[in-house]
Amino acid sequence: MRETFPNRVYQRSNRAHELTPEERAVYDALDPARMPQHIAIIMDGNGRWAGKRSLKRFLGHQQGAECVQYVVETASRIDLPWITLYAFSLENNLRRPRNEVNFLMKLLRNYLVSNVKRMNDNNIRVAYIGRTHELPQEVQETMQWASEQTARNTGTTLTLALNYGARSEIVDAARALIHNLILEAHQRGISVEDMLAAEGVDDAIKNRIDEPQLDAHLYTAQMPDPDLVIRTSGEQRISNFLLWQIAYAEIFVTDRLWPDFRGIHLLEAITDYQQRERRFGGLGDSSDEAFADTLPSALDVPVELLPR
Repeated sequence: MRETFPNRVYQRSNRAHELTPEERAVYDALDPARMPQHIAIIMDGNGRWAGKRSLKRFLGHQQGAECVQYVVETASRIDLPWITLYAFSLENNLRRPRNEVNFLMKLLRNYLVSNVKRMNDNNIRVAYIGRTHELPQEVQETMQWASEQTARNTGTTLTLALNYGARSEIVDAARALIHNLILEAHQRGISVEDMLAAEGVDDAIKNRIDEPQLDAHLYTAQMPDPDLVIRTSGEQRISNFLLWQIAYAEIFVTDRLWPDFRGIHLLEAITDYQQRERRFGGLGDSSDEAFADTLPSALDVPVELLPR
C-alpha cells in the first residue's frame, strides 16, 4: 500500500533570514497552519520568453534552467517538504525537434552537475518521476549520480518529472497490478483463471485492483499528493501532468513566463492558496446551512407537484 503522510505541524523556518527582504515580508504574513506540503509547477513559457526578446529558443531554456534553482532554494528556505517540477514531458520527447530534445538533455545534465553542491548546501534531495529508463544512458547516469549525492539530505525533496506523462503513469501502474496478479498465480502454481475463479472473479479483481492499489503503484507513491499546482505563462490547462494526484489540488495560474518566475512569486502563489477554502468534495467550514431545516414537508408542497 502507498505510504501515508500525516498532517505536518508546520514550524516557522529557521532559514527565513536567508530570504530577500521582499520574500521575507510575504513569508511573515503567511499562516503557518495553512502551509502546503507539496507544490507542483508546470514550468511554461521558455520559448515565448526568448521570442519576445528576439532570442533563440535555447536561450529561453537556459534562462528557465537558472530559474529552477532560485525557486527551489526559496522552497528550501521556507522548509517546503516537496516540490515537483514538470521539466520534460513524454510529448516533448516525441514531438519536439530532435536537436531541441538533445539540447534539453545536455541542459539537464549541466543543471544537475552544476547544482549538486548548492543542493547539498541547502539540504535538498533530488528525485525523479517518469519513464526515465527511456532517456539517453549518459543522462540516466548523471541523474543517478545526482540522486546519490543528495540522498542523505533531509530538507526539501525536489522531484523532476522527466519523460513524464500522467496517462502513461496510470497505464504503467495498471500494468504493474496485472503483473502482480500473474506473479501471484505463478507462485501459487495455478493459472490466473483458476485463481480468480476460486475466489469469484469479481471479488478477486476488486481485492487486487482498486484505488489504493493503483495509487500505490504510481511513480509518486513515496510522496503526498500536491496541495497546490502552479502554471506559468497563463495557459489554462494541465498538460497531462499528475492527473491522478491533483484531483483536489488548488490551481494557481500566472501570466508570468517561467524564466521570469522567482521565489517571491512562489510565495505569492502560497498567499493565494491560503485564501482558498479546500473542501475535498464536502462543505467548507463557512457553510452553516442546515439542510434538514430547509427541506419542505409534504404539507408545504403544492398539490399539483405531489406524485400521483
